[in-house]
Amino acid sequence: MRSINLFKRSDAANIALMRSQFEAFSRQLPLLYFTLMVNSIAVAYTHVETAPVFMSKVIPSILCAGCTLRLLVWARRRALGTVLTDGQIAVRMRNTVILVVLFGMAFTFWGLSLYPYGGAYERSHVAFYMSITVIACIFCLMHMRMAALLLTAIVLGPFVVFFSLTANTVLMAIAMNVVLVTVTMVKVLLTYYRDFADLVNAKKVLEDKQQQLLALNSENQRLANIDSLTALPNRRHFLALLGKHFADERLDETRFAVGIVDLDGFKQVNDLHGHRAGDSLLREVGQRLAAFVSDDLQIARLGGDEFGLLFARVCSSDALLSISSALCDALRKPYALSETTMRISATIGIALFPEAGRTAEQLFERADYALYHAKAHRRGQATIFSEQHESTIRHLGSIEQALRQADLEREMNLHFQPILNVATGEVVSYESLARWHSPTLGKIAPDVFIRVAEKSDLIHELTAVLLHKALAFMEKSDPRIGVSFNLSARDIASPDAVECIRQIVLQSGVDTSRLTFEVTETAIIEDFAKGREALSRLSALGAKIALDDFGTGYSSLHCIHQLPLNSVKVDRTFVGDIERDRLAQGIVRTIVELCRNLSLSCVIEGVETERQAAALAELGCNFMQGYHFGKPAAMDDCAVRHPNLKLPFPASGCVG
Repeated sequence: MRSINLFKRSDAANIALMRSQFEAFSRQLPLLYFTLMVNSIAVAYTHVETAPVFMSKVIPSILCAGCTLRLLVWARRRALGTVLTDGQIAVRMRNTVILVVLFGMAFTFWGLSLYPYGGAYERSHVAFYMSITVIACIFCLMHMRMAALLLTAIVLGPFVVFFSLTANTVLMAIAMNVVLVTVTMVKVLLTYYRDFADLVNAKKVLEDKQQQLLALNSENQRLANIDSLTALPNRRHFLALLGKHFADERLDETRFAVGIVDLDGFKQVNDLHGHRAGDSLLREVGQRLAAFVSDDLQIARLGGDEFGLLFARVCSSDALLSISSALCDALRKPYALSETTMRISATIGIALFPEAGRTAEQLFERADYALYHAKAHRRGQATIFSEQHESTIRHLGSIEQALRQADLEREMNLHFQPILNVATGEVVSYESLARWHSPTLGKIAPDVFIRVAEKSDLIHELTAVLLHKALAFMEKSDPRIGVSFNLSARDIASPDAVECIRQIVLQSGVDTSRLTFEVTETAIIEDFAKGREALSRLSALGAKIALDDFGTGYSSLHCIHQLPLNSVKVDRTFVGDIERDRLAQGIVRTIVELCRNLSLSCVIEGVETERQAAALAELGCNFMQGYHFGKPAAMDDCAVRHPNLKLPFPASGCVG
């Protein structure tokens, strides 16, 4: 048992070596038992005539039966293919060592017991049987060092002692030869076993490294497909899932949908409370969205405050809108972050396959357009891409093509709308407004073609052409009158575009104090830091900066405080019912007072009636703009040719 414990301490400690020993020995086991049985049957056969039946038939039959039974057990286990645990393997290897000891003692005792029977040939056969059998068994047990050494000691010891006591020189010489050969075999066995163990260890090291590489690769794959902030799948994973749907052979039999979720008000939260609060908000949004994930709905973060939805199976549009509405409701609930509570909403654009598109790119673009339409008309709700949207896309596509082929210098023009100081009735400035008359499409609304230009790469070229025209008008007009020029979000976001604008202004030689650049809150909020830098560079020219559509954004006070502003233009939404709406009156009065305290000019847009102008005047508004004072007019309009014309207050609206 001491040898068994030694085996347990040495081999069982190395699991990989133990398993390799077990697998190698399992392949050698049939050969071991076959050799043992054949040699034993041969020596028993030569002693049938000389030895008693018990010695020549009964004992070898029992021993061979034991070998056969053991062989059948091992064969059955291998046929079942049962995966053994490390503990089970250790037990079976210990049992194997015990069986080797028992079988070795039994066959050795039987072989030496046959020696007295028969003549010189039979006795030589016994010596040959024992020597050749032990060598064969050592070879078969070379992967189990302990078992091989124990068998060598069990067989070789009695063999040498027994034949040394026979006083037969030949048998004694045979015994010495067997000892030398066996010692050599043991030396070979130990060397082989050491090389075998080294090979197994090297293989184990390689497998461990391979496992580490696989684990690292798996982790990299996970990280490459997971958004670290929200723990949702990322854009790459989302597009891969979408690609799998289109690669499915049963594509034509399925009906699925792609959705894009955009958070309304997230940028304002990010700007007002900082990126840490924005990240916390996105994590909470991710958790709420993750609650909707199922086999039929996959959700991923596409980037920023946009999330992707992949509806694997769509029963109906109503069911799709129902799930989407539930998503919007979940995201609309208050967010308790740190010491404040925030509220945002979510707008969703959805595109169905195959109605909206038959490729991944088309479906994604249609969902994006549905989102754009929803944010403009159904903010905070879900919109499914429809045939009407498709017609609009085709129309916008034709506008883009016409815009790309247009002679911008010839086809683009500016109209000018006066801004008045109502206290004196004088025109103090004109806002330049783009107009396009296409030879192929006719007149195109400014909000349409400017939006198309912004979504393409044409906006910077368009801005440059229109700015040249505005500066040309300034050279011809009264030097006391200013001109406002609108910049797009794309212009503000591009340092190259801002530098181009600066160079155009510098090369024109106009008095830059007469020039005002108008920007919207939306354009600034897209990237506040970059927008502030751009406006500072334009302000350095000596030009003025006006914040347009003030009051429609989420961070108006933040914009006023942080930006190099000279004036604020209050959005027309506050003017419509200003004579009766006390809330609107209060808001306008507050904005006017705020601007006065900050030394900013305040211009009220969208004044269309005399009553509105009178009500605004009572609230302290001095500068107004709108159809009541003049519609946008071309350069050769009478009001533009005579900028010194004073319009008595209240104005009659004769301009344009």
